[in-house]
Amino acid sequence: MNAPRIALAVGRGTGPELAAVFERVLHRITRLHGVEAELVRSPRYYHSYASLRAEAGGTEEAARLTEQDATHYERFCREQAAAGVRAVFRTAVNAQSLYLVRQRLAAVKTEALTADGARLFLVRDQAQGFYTGENRHTPGRVVRTMEFSRAVTEQVLRHAVRAAREQWPDEGPARVLMAYKYHLLDGALDDWTAGLSTELAVGIGVFQPDTVNRNLIARGLGDRTVLVAGNEWADIMHVVLLDRYGSERQENRCTENVYLHPDLNGLTEYQTVHGSADDLAGRDLVNPVATVRAAARIAERYAACPGATAAVESGLRAVHARGVRTPDFDGKASTTEVVEALLAELGAPTGAVPAPAGPAPAVPAPAGPASAGPATAGTAAPR
Repeated sequence: MNAPRIALAVGRGTGPELAAVFERVLHRITRLHGVEAELVRSPRYYHSYASLRAEAGGTEEAARLTEQDATHYERFCREQAAAGVRAVFRTAVNAQSLYLVRQRLAAVKTEALTADGARLFLVRDQAQGFYTGENRHTPGRVVRTMEFSRAVTEQVLRHAVRAAREQWPDEGPARVLMAYKYHLLDGALDDWTAGLSTELAVGIGVFQPDTVNRNLIARGLGDRTVLVAGNEWADIMHVVLLDRYGSERQENRCTENVYLHPDLNGLTEYQTVHGSADDLAGRDLVNPVATVRAAARIAERYAACPGATAAVESGLRAVHARGVRTPDFDGKASTTEVVEALLAELGAPTGAVPAPAGPAPAVPAPAGPASAGPATAGTAAPR
């Protein structure tokens, strides 16, 4: 059997450290299952927001570097999908570059959450809206041009319902709630979704974000709710929903982005929910838990390693119980110490040495001095 191929894209900040964590954990899990996974690393080292600001001499240069990163990463994803790769792990990179790619490749972020028996499937529409688009700069002004489209809206909704039925195969979704600032669109979203409820055999309602918030606070959203949301609301509320439904902070979570463009064959990108944490770069203090979880999820789903996620969760509980935690979780351990403790819990593998990921891109010097403040898992906003 051919070795499963996993793609890897690395951003600046703590990206190189987390990429190393991902490689170590993925290869340990796959070797424990007698599998050799091949990592295919992007040759470009993508900017974080902090590194972009440090390198660019002004907005024109920043826009040029942003477009270079976006064009390169889009091409990398297309090449990997064409070669049969189904999953990519990406560390945090500058949001504007990401959203250019997400618009061009029609991305959605998915998250399955549960609280008190109520199941929620969150689908963040990253392919359109106010987060996507391009900037035009004139002295003292920036004009951001974006769009919504019927084609993308229908594509996102069809994927959301299909994925929810895979999530809940016995019952399927009970309802679809759309949280968008639809009042600003002259009724377009209402018109575009009018016939889809019948086609998809599930009720679809379009709501203002503040209405969704009010219902969430008052009575919850109901079991088997599919929540399709524009990033204008979902980016802010993601952390709140994690707390409400997932009982965890963003520093420990990984999440999935699915590319819906037909050329991408459903390529799924895994990322940490936390940001690039440039203030921690080179200090061996970034929280590795989200990266570890991404490695386990990818190993189980794409590298024939059944039970990998459960094994890693058990290991993380044991490590956490012993107090082996990074400073952002009231611990004193380094990134390396947490990873070493987890690998010890997983056990020693036998068998062949895993295939290398190939040469890593050169890592430039940090964009600025390390912060002397308290350590955090991520200083950039989750995207």
